[in-house]
Amino acid sequence: MELSLSGNSLKTLHRCVTCFARIGSELVVHGSNSQLAFHTLNSSRSAYQSITFRTDFFDSYSLLSSSSLEIRCSVLLKSVCSIFRTPVSSLSVLRILLPSPEASKLQWTLYCHNGARKTYWISCNVEPEIQNLSLDRRTLQTSFVVRPRDLTRLLSNFQSSLQEITMIATDPSKVPSDAEEEIGGKAVEFRSYIDPAKENSDSTLHTQLWIDPVEEFLQYRHVGDPADVTFSLKELKVMSV
Repeated sequence: MELSLSGNSLKTLHRCVTCFARIGSELVVHGSNSQLAFHTLNSSRSAYQSITFRTDFFDSYSLLSSSSLEIRCSVLLKSVCSIFRTPVSSLSVLRILLPSPEASKLQWTLYCHNGARKTYWISCNVEPEIQNLSLDRRTLQTSFVVRPRDLTRLLSNFQSSLQEITMIATDPSKVPSDAEEEIGGKAVEFRSYIDPAKENSDSTLHTQLWIDPVEEFLQYRHVGDPADVTFSLKELKVMSV
């Protein structure tokens, strides 16, 4: 596999790597003739992230080997992050090379605006565990789409020390009549999750935030009775970067 990228594509890749590093310790690379996918999974298997790039995202892209329909390898995210200690603004081109599907090292070459060239070889596992989510989104009771900056603003209402947050979703058309005047069209609620089994839970600050999905979300859908799910707040904030 050989690819190169520059400009906004290079900045996007840098942001993606930063986001991956906040979740997992290993970056899985899965490439085919039509796309390149990156995956990571945290150690507790409670957070998974996957980003897929089409080939036209890159300045150039090739699998090199005509005998292999895809390549798979994994590298430590800590090593990849060390490459980007060189400011992206000082780079003109990034080139990534995996000479063969069985190669033991992934080569990263940085071409700087000042003419300097930096080359790194990162050891890789050529037989990584590829994690994929086996679920049908059409069967999910609740789905929503929100801009990262809007999600960041909503989550800023909660204490930074809070470990978990609960989201409660309801159907706006089925809000109980006795609560309609109080919450209006705010069919989504974010609230602090405090473990009742822990000591001094009554003295901890509780935050409750009602959200109108029409105002805050790009898309919102909920079917059936109210549903709630509790997230790790740290992992949710990573998605809003």
